[in-house]
Amino acid sequence: MAMAMRREVEESEIRQHIDRIVKGIQDKDLEGLKQLYTTDVVSFDVEPPLAHVGTAAKMKNWERVFTTFEDVTYEVRDLTLAVGDDVAFGHFFGRLSGTLKNGTATSGMWVRGTLCLRKIDGTWLIAHDQVSVPLDIATGKGMTDLQP
Repeated sequence: MAMAMRREVEESEIRQHIDRIVKGIQDKDLEGLKQLYTTDVVSFDVEPPLAHVGTAAKMKNWERVFTTFEDVTYEVRDLTLAVGDDVAFGHFFGRLSGTLKNGTATSGMWVRGTLCLRKIDGTWLIAHDQVSVPLDIATGKGMTDLQP
């Protein structure tokens, strides 16, 4: 029973961590976001290059988003987690939307996301993340109009 209770506590901590990421994105808080990742994070984002390695590269990616959007919203759906003692992983659907700097409102697109976390000195940090859209093999184009 104690093990199950501990896993529930750990999962709750990770869900709060994800909530802090959402808040950091919506607040455009690069310094706050930086604290939520391992220094050697490896991110496979929808934007090139194939990998963004380290917090500086990850924050540069978020900075591009923040300079494009006047107001930004991030939504996470269907977050599922598997939690171990010091490693956890999860998957979800995410959507970035908002108002662009030119005033255009965008509902964004849904992406598939995967997170891998490590517990370091008692704190859960993202060591790896990946977002993608399904690919139409016949056309070679990403399918950005799908809904969860």
